[in-house]
Amino acid sequence: MGYQVLNYTQELRKKYGPRKGLEGPFFYPNGRVTYYDPAEGAYWDPTTDFYLSYEEQTELQNMVFDILRKQYVS
Repeated sequence: MGYQVLNYTQELRKKYGPRKGLEGPFFYPNGRVTYYDPAEGAYWDPTTDFYLSYEEQTELQNMVFDILRKQYVS
């Protein structure tokens, strides 16, 4: 399994720290941050205060997978 270290500042990490009752934060290459809400069974975006649709979350996860594929296919 591969991984990539994302370059996020300490300010960003403070702004999007752990939140009670939620898992995360999950940082994505496009700058988006989400948390998983186990009670709701969905990912929540703190900047919009909305839950993501399944399609939106899949798109974010695929961004990460695409980056990893590029690193290991080359």
